Amino acid sequence: MPLSLPARDTAHGLPLNYSRFQPPDVRLPRHIAIIMDGNGRWAKARHRPRSIGHRAGARAVNACIDACLVKGIEALTLFAFSSENWQRPPEEVGALMQLFLRALDREVDELHRRGVRVRFIGAREAFGEDIRTRMARAENLTQGNSRLHLSIAADYGGRWDMVQAARAVAHAVAAGNLAPEDIDEARLAGCFSLHDLPAPDLFIRTGGELRISNFLLWQLAYCELYFTDTLWPDFDAAALTHALDDFARRERRFGMLSEQLGEEPFP
Repeated sequence: MPLSLPARDTAHGLPLNYSRFQPPDVRLPRHIAIIMDGNGRWAKARHRPRSIGHRAGARAVNACIDACLVKGIEALTLFAFSSENWQRPPEEVGALMQLFLRALDREVDELHRRGVRVRFIGAREAFGEDIRTRMARAENLTQGNSRLHLSIAADYGGRWDMVQAARAVAHAVAAGNLAPEDIDEARLAGCFSLHDLPAPDLFIRTGGELRISNFLLWQLAYCELYFTDTLWPDFDAAALTHALDDFARRERRFGMLSEQLGEEPFP
């Protein structure tokens, strides 16, 4: 079914709830995106099955959510399962799916009680009906919450996201609702996952790898990148605080000059 294009902010020519630039904030990011890497290596170092590492990683997710709630972070997006992860050994994929099911059964009600909105981004067709049903329940139950916007990227890829956005714009053009010459960055951005949230301004990858691995390719355009050797199961509140301290020391210019940082991007 064609996706509808978002309403536009006539003052700035942008979709509502979307800003091409985020106002500089030298103290705290509004939106953190994390690639949670290192579960398998954490387990291997302890001579345990990889599934044990994924369970330890799930505990680290809870600790990270707790820390974000305490610090007042608006949005947290976690890369839980990429579209490429289906290529892993079947037994590991199966263990991940079982862990996913248990987390949806055990954690969602508590997240709802704490005011967390849960959503899932990515293609859902490959997941079993039991997982898709629980995803929908979590989203419906928590959709009115706003204390923390928790987005779980599952069977997600940045290139997939780009294709979905291109299809949405193509449908609008084919339906006569949009002229090709009116397609601009703001129109396209409004069709991506998470278009209604502030763009991520801090990206964290644990586990020592130095790449973004097809995660939020469009959304990370002006994001500050932070890489750490800490394996995900060991990434606790103190590790997050260290990343936030590093973020606070950075000067975010968004293509402007240092002298302009006190000015609003849009009048």
